[in-house]
Amino acid sequence: MALLILILGIVLLLLLITVVKLNAFIALTVVALFIALANGMAPPQVVTAISKGIGDTLGSLILVLGMGVLLGALLTETGATQQICNGLIRVFGPARAKIALAVTGFAVGLALFYNAGFIVLIPLVFVVARQTGLPLAYLAIAMAAPLSITHGFLPPHPGPTAIAILFKADMGKILLYGLCIAVPTLLLAGVFFPERIRKIKAAPPAGIFGGEKMIASTLPGFGISLFTALIPVLLMAAAAVSAAFEKDQGRTGIRILQFAGDPGMAMLIAVICALFFLGVFRGISIKLLMDRTSGSLNAIATIVLVIAAGGALKEVLIQSKTADAITLFFQKISLAPLFLGWLVATLIRIAVGSATVAALTAAGIVQPLIASMHVKPELMVLAIGAGSLMCSHVNDTGFWMFKEYLGLSIGDTFKTWTVMESIIGIAGLIGVLLLNVLV
Repeated sequence: MALLILILGIVLLLLLITVVKLNAFIALTVVALFIALANGMAPPQVVTAISKGIGDTLGSLILVLGMGVLLGALLTETGATQQICNGLIRVFGPARAKIALAVTGFAVGLALFYNAGFIVLIPLVFVVARQTGLPLAYLAIAMAAPLSITHGFLPPHPGPTAIAILFKADMGKILLYGLCIAVPTLLLAGVFFPERIRKIKAAPPAGIFGGEKMIASTLPGFGISLFTALIPVLLMAAAAVSAAFEKDQGRTGIRILQFAGDPGMAMLIAVICALFFLGVFRGISIKLLMDRTSGSLNAIATIVLVIAAGGALKEVLIQSKTADAITLFFQKISLAPLFLGWLVATLIRIAVGSATVAALTAAGIVQPLIASMHVKPELMVLAIGAGSLMCSHVNDTGFWMFKEYLGLSIGDTFKTWTVMESIIGIAGLIGVLLLNVLV
C-alpha cells in the first residue's frame, strides 16, 4: 500500500506542476501532506516531519547556498570567472569548453560534496556559455556529471564512506576501483551525452550571476582568480585529509582545519577573501561590490523554497515507512548480490530521493550477503553507489537545484538531469560487474 501511495503521490505532483501549473514549492508541500496522511500518519506527526525535513535540508544547505551564490556573483562581477574561463578556453579551445568543464568538475568533485561543488562551479558555466555561445544546459551537464560521479563512487563523500565502514571495506581499493569506473562513466555522461541535448533551451532567473559590464575595466590575474574560486575546495580537502589523523584530533591546528573545511565556513571564508583579493586590493569598495552582487541573493529565493519543500517530502517518505516497504519486498527476492545491491539502492533512490539515504538503506539490506556469498565488499560499495544515483526525479533536491538554476521545464530537466544520472548509474553497474570478473 505504501508503494501504491508513493506512485499516486508522484503522479499527483507531476500533474500539479505540469497541468495545473502550480508553483513547485506549493505542489511539493501538498504532495508531502497527501502521502503522509494517506499512510495514516497523525496530523501532529505530519507537521513535525515536514518541519524536520525543511530544517534538516536547509540547516546544512542554506549557508552554502547563500554564500555560494554570493561568491559566484563576486567572481563574475569582478571578472574573475571570465579570467578563469579565458584560461580554460586557451588550454582546451572554444570547441572543447565542455571537456574543460568536465575536467574541472571532476577535480573539484574529489574534494567537494555535490551541492557545494555545483554552487561553486555553476557561475563558471554561465560565463563559459556567454563567452562561447554554447548552450547552457549542454555545458551544465558536462559540469554536473563528474560532481555526481565522485559523490556516488568515491570517498570522502558520505555515501561510499559510510558504506565502506559498514562493510569493513578497504578505502584504498574503493578509490582505485572507483577511479577505474569513474573515468569511462565521465566520458559517457559528461562528454558524449551532452551532444544529445544541444537543442534544449535554458531560461535562468534574471540577474542570478549578472551579465552586465564588470566593475573594473581590467581583469584580475588568472592565478588569483583561480585561487579565490578554489578556496572552498582547498579548505574542504584540507579538512578531509586532517580527518585521517585520528591521533591528532585534539590538536589546535587540526581543529582549525576541520572548522574552516566545513562547507558553510569554507564558503564564508571564500566570500571574505574574494571581497579583499578581487575588490579592496584592486581599488573597488566593499559597498560597490555589495550593491552589485546582493541582487543574486534574491534570485535564489525560489530555489531555497523548492529545495526546502523537497526536503519535507523526503522526510515524509522516510517517516511513512516507504523505504521499509521496499526493503521487505526485496528481502524475499533472490538475485546476484551485486545486482541486488544496485537494484535496491535504485528503488529506494526513486522512492526517497536522497542518494545517501538510498545507499545506506541498501547497504543494510545486502550486508549479510557479503559474507555468505563471498562478495568483494569494495565492489558492493560501488554497486550500491551507482544505484543510489539512478533515476533522480522530483523528490530529489539535486533535480530541483539543476532545474531552477537553469530555468528548465520539468520535461527538459528529465531529458537532461535525470537521463544523465541514469547513465551514470547504469555505467557504474556495468563497470562493477566487469571488475568483478577481472579482479
